[in-house]
Amino acid sequence: MITVSNAAKEHAINLIKEENKPVDTFIRVGVDGGGCSGLMYNLVFDNVMKEGDQLFEDNGVKVVVDRKSFLYLVGTELDYSGGLNGKGFTFKNPNASRTCGCGESFSV
Repeated sequence: MITVSNAAKEHAINLIKEENKPVDTFIRVGVDGGGCSGLMYNLVFDNVMKEGDQLFEDNGVKVVVDRKSFLYLVGTELDYSGGLNGKGFTFKNPNASRTCGCGESFSV
């Protein structure tokens, strides 16, 4: 399961409204090769399910993950930080053995 913090929920809902996204919009989370640690997080708004997608709903937010990415993201919490050191969505991934300084890539 992928969980969503209150801060991530509020920010995602605000972005969906500001960008006039369709009512059935969800957050698609994935993992791609790259970054300084080997794997990079990918996060976009979407409203089209694909074969093999897994849908989770937590804290009133729908999150979709493809089958391959789910293996790397199981148990991850999607969070949001609006602090001075960095602003944006962050991932608290218990499967990551190492993360880069910017928090955008990881290795297992």
